[in-house]
This record gives sequence, structure tokens and C-alpha cells, in this order.
Amino acid sequence: MIVANKKPNFVDERGEITDIIENTSVNSITILNTKKGYVRANHYHKETTQYTYVIEGSFRYYAQAPNEETKEVIIAKGDLVISPPMESHAFEALEDSVLLACCQGPRMGSEYETDTFRVEVPLCLPKCA
Repeated sequence: MIVANKKPNFVDERGEITDIIENTSVNSITILNTKKGYVRANHYHKETTQYTYVIEGSFRYYAQAPNEETKEVIIAKGDLVISPPMESHAFEALEDSVLLACCQGPRMGSEYETDTFRVEVPLCLPKCA
């Protein structure tokens, strides 16, 4: 897991421009709206790297690399989390929130389930807030 707080690249009287991902191609871009207390994911991808950017709100993010302990961190608006292949991950919404998930690999559209594998033991249970 890599967590980075993305700062604006350019600011003027019109507003801000923030590059979320640089020098990386993506195969899909997905918006996820999540209500407070609910959990997303509890899965991993064998071939896909997932870049998840918090547009609004905050989450408790859980990650577990193979043969390692589960790690958790609070992520909020402006944070980008990079989940590499084989790293299990889950998102618990701490408030009504919006994520932008950009994926590099086969996890997309009608092919979503071909590279999405549910964990046997959830990193976080639904409504665990």
C-alpha cells in the first residue's frame, strides 16, 4: 500500500489543477459513492494495480500484502492509495464519501470479476463503524 496526499500542481484565481496519476496508463476509471459505515472491496486483484483517489469524505483503508499483517490507515479528500496486485484491500466509509478508482489491468467493466477475488476472511466486516 502506498498512500499519498495529492497537492494542487497549479493554483490561480480560477481554482486548482491537481494531477492524480502521472506517467501511468489506466484501463478503467470508476466512481464509487459509499454511505457512512458501509464497506467496499474485501478483495484483491491478481494482475491489476488499483489507484484509488478520495474525492469527498473519508475512509478507514485496510490492506494486507501476502504473508503480512493487515495494515490500516485513515484516508481523506485528496489522498491517493495505490493497491498493487495480490494486496487485499477494503474501504470503510467514515462518512458519506466518494472514491475515484483507476485501474491498470483487466479489472474493468464486464471483465470486473475476472480479476477480482474475494478474501476468505474479510479485512473489515460491513457496518463495522
